[in-house]
Amino acid sequence: MSLAPLRALIYYVPTVAPVANRALLAVTGSQAVEFLNGLVASEVHAPHKPFYTAFLHPQGRVLHDAFVYTTTDPTSGAKGYVIEYDTRPGELSTALPDLLKRYILRSKVKLRDVTNEYDVWQAWGSPQAERFWDHERRWAFAKSGAVEPAWDVLNAWPWGTWDLALHDRRAPGMGTRMLVRKGDKPEAASDHDIASTDAYKLHRILHGVPEGTADIPPTQAFPMESNLDIMGGLNFRKGCYVGQELTVRTYHTGVVRKRILPVALHLPGERPTLVQPSPTAPHLPENIAVNARIAPQPDTPSPDHPHKRVPRPRGTGKLLSNIHGVGLALLRLEQVKGAEAGDLRFELDVPTSGDGSEVTQIEASHWWPHWWPKQPEGEVEGASAEKEEVD
Repeated sequence: MSLAPLRALIYYVPTVAPVANRALLAVTGSQAVEFLNGLVASEVHAPHKPFYTAFLHPQGRVLHDAFVYTTTDPTSGAKGYVIEYDTRPGELSTALPDLLKRYILRSKVKLRDVTNEYDVWQAWGSPQAERFWDHERRWAFAKSGAVEPAWDVLNAWPWGTWDLALHDRRAPGMGTRMLVRKGDKPEAASDHDIASTDAYKLHRILHGVPEGTADIPPTQAFPMESNLDIMGGLNFRKGCYVGQELTVRTYHTGVVRKRILPVALHLPGERPTLVQPSPTAPHLPENIAVNARIAPQPDTPSPDHPHKRVPRPRGTGKLLSNIHGVGLALLRLEQVKGAEAGDLRFELDVPTSGDGSEVTQIEASHWWPHWWPKQPEGEVEGASAEKEEVD
């Protein structure tokens, strides 16, 4: 679909907004670096630096996606970390403090919940500030379909180097994320518009950025299918960490068959190019199935539009976060190609009665975020048919 009307809605005015439903866990002690490095999917550097990462299940599925900030004790000067993660665990998820306590053993590490000490804020839309660090990306492509940002870490740490804040490098234009003392407003509020948490949610959806348990269900989501590789949350070359085996094996010998993409939600037959996110659009249930169905064939075939024999699609996608008529959806890439060829269309059967006997049909038109990595010409795309599929 055309990106023009949706990209035009991205709020480029300098804006700051609180981020809801986030919990904070302080990790301190002389062995904090080594402790975290054995648990997270990113490399933990010494001296302390902030980063974005994920905690994985031993079988390679995601437990929590997380931001990790640095802290400095004002009295002793000791360095530590604050982990920010979704405070809404899924049914099968383990609370992060309980998860970390399993691995402390005799490590010189202390954990402390600091959720009541800080609020999480996001600032974006300030070209003067962001042009110094949010540069055009370079990417590394794997045959499996995994994609990594190729950071130039020798010249500058991509996530920034100051305490209690970091550059949000999950996608260009996401801005800066920060921790602010509970009840205070960030310094950026003096020259930024103060928006709502819904404004931040819309901001990240329009940028194609999944976040938290609504988009990355604990113990269900695979890291590459959830775009954690593209968002800089995975390191495929570091040493052992929980969940490494399957993640690295998929990177080298598997194939990524699904991705989370933004979608516009509209009635069947509406022109997607005219879809506008609307504050009055209803919020649709999360985790509702996104069905790929064969698109109607032209009544009269022509050389430009011949009748095609389209195989029946297998499997379904899933609608995730959504607001104001736009959302994120986990989609099968083979079905995305079919939709782009005009052979398929994505539809949702939204229940309109308590017992589910009545449904309203909603169409979902996907688009690729403007920053999405482009496969270099001449490079083999995807993996061979013999490679392992992760579903």
